[in-house]
Amino acid sequence: MKKYKFKIKRFDPEKENFRWEEFSVDMKPMERVLDGLDRIKDYADGSLTFRRSCGHGICGSCAMKINGRNSLSCQTLIKDMSETIRIEPLEAFPVIKDLVVDMDDFFKKNDYVLPYLINDEPPPERERLQSPSEQEKILESITCIMCGSCTSSCPIYWTDNQYLGPSSILKAFRFIFDSRDRGKKERLEKILQPHGLWRCHSIFNCVESCPKEIDITGHITELKRLALKNRFRS
Repeated sequence: MKKYKFKIKRFDPEKENFRWEEFSVDMKPMERVLDGLDRIKDYADGSLTFRRSCGHGICGSCAMKINGRNSLSCQTLIKDMSETIRIEPLEAFPVIKDLVVDMDDFFKKNDYVLPYLINDEPPPERERLQSPSEQEKILESITCIMCGSCTSSCPIYWTDNQYLGPSSILKAFRFIFDSRDRGKKERLEKILQPHGLWRCHSIFNCVESCPKEIDITGHITELKRLALKNRFRS
């Protein structure tokens, strides 16, 4: 066991102010930052507020800023941390309390791009078939867990809160390039707005912060190529 200092940026919604608080926690090397937060809440300060659910990098709910980088606290091992661990809420989203941010706008923008299969053709007797090569095109984009890390890390989103953000544009990619979908034109029109696809400046922050290591910028570039090929303009 080794002692670590958790320096947490907290927000009190009643007083509407931020403050830093420090907690000393004994941790094992293979434990996670999430384990330390649980320990603080269970034994030091029950008012500490943060989101968590599966604890295994699937739900994305425990995304936060750890030592200056957006990460999932359930995937961040103590052995990779310095003795002082700075934890902050995700940037660019309104803070509700402590490490919990308001993601309503984030999810609305994902809904805006029609994140579901569009196909009015008569359904087959069984499933709609897709070849392995066709499935390979969208495989990486499917692994997105919508944790918000990419959008929160995007400088364009910091300055333009109407920007759709990398997560929603990636969601559009997932269906536009799905061989079974028939809503390509409709979705392209959705993302080809003044605060959509062309606002991406390929800064790559989204790629660096993605816990699933998705090449989000690469996918957005493919959408730009497709838009030009189809002569769509914003």
